Amino acid sequence: MSGFKSNNKVVNWVEERLPIFSMMQHSAIDYPTPRNLNYWWNFGSLAAVMLIVMILTGLFLAMNYAANTAIAFDSVERIMRDVNYGWLLRYLHANGASMFFILVYIHIFRGLYYGSYKSPREILWFVGIAIFLAMMATGFMGYVLPWGQMSFWGATVITNLFSAFPLVGESIVTLLWGGFSVDNPTLNRFFALHFLLPFVIVGLVVIHVWALHTVKSNNPLGIDMKGPQDSLPFHPYYTIKDLFGIGVFMMFYLAFVFWAPNFFGEPDNYIPANPMVTPPHIVPEWYYLPFYAILRAFTMDIWIIPAKLQGVLAMFSAILILFALPWLDTSKVRSAKFRPLYRQFFWLFLADCLVLGYVGGKPAEGVLITVGQLCTAYYFGHFLVILPLLGLIEKPKPLPASIAQPVTKAAAILVALFIGLAGMSGEALASSGAGPALKKPDGGFSWEGVFGAHDKAALKRGWQVFHDVCANCHAMKLVSYRNLADIGFSADEIKVIAAEKEVQDGPNDEGAMFNRPARASDRIVPPFANEKAAQAANGGALPPDLSLMNKARTNGPYYVYSLMLGYEDAAPEGHPIPEGKMFNHYFPGNAISMPPPVMDDIVTYTDGTKATKEQIAKDVVTFLNWAAEPELDARKSMGVKVMIFLAGLTALMYALKRQIWKDVH
Repeated sequence: MSGFKSNNKVVNWVEERLPIFSMMQHSAIDYPTPRNLNYWWNFGSLAAVMLIVMILTGLFLAMNYAANTAIAFDSVERIMRDVNYGWLLRYLHANGASMFFILVYIHIFRGLYYGSYKSPREILWFVGIAIFLAMMATGFMGYVLPWGQMSFWGATVITNLFSAFPLVGESIVTLLWGGFSVDNPTLNRFFALHFLLPFVIVGLVVIHVWALHTVKSNNPLGIDMKGPQDSLPFHPYYTIKDLFGIGVFMMFYLAFVFWAPNFFGEPDNYIPANPMVTPPHIVPEWYYLPFYAILRAFTMDIWIIPAKLQGVLAMFSAILILFALPWLDTSKVRSAKFRPLYRQFFWLFLADCLVLGYVGGKPAEGVLITVGQLCTAYYFGHFLVILPLLGLIEKPKPLPASIAQPVTKAAAILVALFIGLAGMSGEALASSGAGPALKKPDGGFSWEGVFGAHDKAALKRGWQVFHDVCANCHAMKLVSYRNLADIGFSADEIKVIAAEKEVQDGPNDEGAMFNRPARASDRIVPPFANEKAAQAANGGALPPDLSLMNKARTNGPYYVYSLMLGYEDAAPEGHPIPEGKMFNHYFPGNAISMPPPVMDDIVTYTDGTKATKEQIAKDVVTFLNWAAEPELDARKSMGVKVMIFLAGLTALMYALKRQIWKDVH
C-alpha cells in the first residue's frame, strides 16, 4: 500500500483498487526537483502542451478533411471558410507545428549546453531523439495534406531521395507512393500515418517522462542532488513556474495565429497541386532546412558512391549521430558553465546550424554551395573530432559542492529570445526577383496593423471592379454569392447579382440536365466552362483563379497592386518581348499575356469615388484580400481580446510565482 489517504471516500475506494492518485502524488506533486532549474527547463512542459494542442486541433480538422487528390485542396479551403472557427483550428495547427519544433529545438540545445545526455541519462536522451524523429516524420506527412504546389513537389522530391539506396531504393519509393508517382494512394497513406504518429509520440513522451523520473532532472550546474536541501517538490514551485511560462508562450504563439498566420508557410502552397508545373524553388518547411542543406552539400561522386547517396546518408546521419553523443563527448563534466572551451564551441555549433538553415532555404548556387559544404563539414567535425578532443584537453572549472543556491534567472534571456523570433515576422517590401521595389498605395491598405480591418466601402468598390472587369477572364471558385453579405450587400442585392448568371443543375424528373439562374448559395460562376475553354479564349494562357491570389504570391497584396500598375507601352531597351505579350516590371520574366487590367475611368463607382487606376487597383486588391482571408477582421478582433485576457492571466501567474518562490530566492 502507498499510504495515500484522502478525505474523499470515492478517491480512497479507487486508490485501493488502482493506485492512480498515489502515483500522481508521487510524480506530479511530491516529485523532488532540483531547486535551481531556470526557465530553459520550461520548454519540455511547453512542448507537451503543444503536443496536446496539435492532437486536439488535428482531430477536429480530420473530421472535415478529405484525403483525395481531387478535393483535398478544396476541403482545406472549406474548413477555412465554411466550418465554424475552421480558420482558427487550421491556423492553430499549422503554426502549432512550427511552435512545436521551436520548443523542441530549444529543448535539445538546452540539453546540449547543460550536458543532459550524459550518464545516467542516456536512455532519456535516446527517447528524446526518437521523439524528434517521429515529429519530423509526422510534420513531413502533414505538409503534404493541403495538396498545394509545395505539398506535392515537396513530397515528390523528398520521397525520391530513398531511390538513392542501392537495390531497395526503388521499392521503398514505390511503397511510399503506393504506385509509380505521388498520387491519391500517397495522400491516403500519408493522411493515415499523420493521424497515427502523434499517438506514437504520446507513447514516447510517456517513456521519456518515466525515464526522467527514474534518473531525476539535470540542472544548470550539472551536479546531482545530494539531499533535501538541493531539491523542491514539483508542486507548487514548478507548476506555477510552468503556468507562467505557458502564459508567455501562448501570447507568442497566438500572435502568429491572429496576426501573421502564414508567416511560416510558402505562398506556393495556396496554389493547387499541379504535376505539370514545377515551382521555381522547392523547399521543405523551415525546421528541415539545416538537414536539407546537408543533403545538398554533396555535389560530386566519390568512387562508386553517387553524390545523391552521399547526401542522403549524410542527412540521416546528421540526426542519428545524436544517439552516439553520450560517448562522443568524453568530458566527465556536464554543464557548459564549467567548461569554458566547450561553451565557445557550443555557440559556434549553434551558429553553424543557423547558417545551414539559411543555406537550405536558398537556391543551391554560387557561394552558398561552398558555405553549405563548409558548415556541413563543421557539423560532423563538431561531434566526431571536437567533442572527443575537448574531453582530453579541456580543463574544467571546479564544480560546486551543492546546488543549494539561489535559482538561476533566465527570464531576461527568454524574453530576448522571443523578441528576436518575433522580430523575424516583418516582411521586406521588395519584389521576389530582381525587379524594382513593389509599389505601395497612398495610405497603405486598411487591414494592415494589429487593429486593421477591411474597409467596407473599398470592398464594395473592389467587387464592382472584379464583377465588371476581372470576372470576364478570371474565376473565383472558392467564394459563394452569399459571402457578399460580409462586405455589405443585402440579401435582395445578392439575389439580383447571382441571378445574372446561369448554372447547370439536375437531373430533373425526366433525367435531363437544365440551366437555372444562380442562387446565393452557389459559388461565383466562372466566365468559362472549363480550363480548356479559358485557354482557348486567352491565346493559350490560363487566367488564374483569384480566390487565393493575395496569399499565393510573396507579398501578395503589394505584388498584385504593383502588377496591375507595372505595364509599359513599350518594352525597355534590352528586354525583348515575344509577340502577343506585354511588358510588365513585376511579372516573372516581364512578358505577360494579360493586357493592362486597369486604367482611369474603366469603371464608374456608384459611391462617386474618382476611378483613377491607382484607386481601382487598390480597391480590387482589397477585395481580393477579403476573398483570400474572409476571416481576417474576426481573427484580429478575437486576437486583441485573447491577448488582453492572456496578458492579465500571465501577470497574475507571475505575481503568484513571486509569492510562492519568495522564500526560496
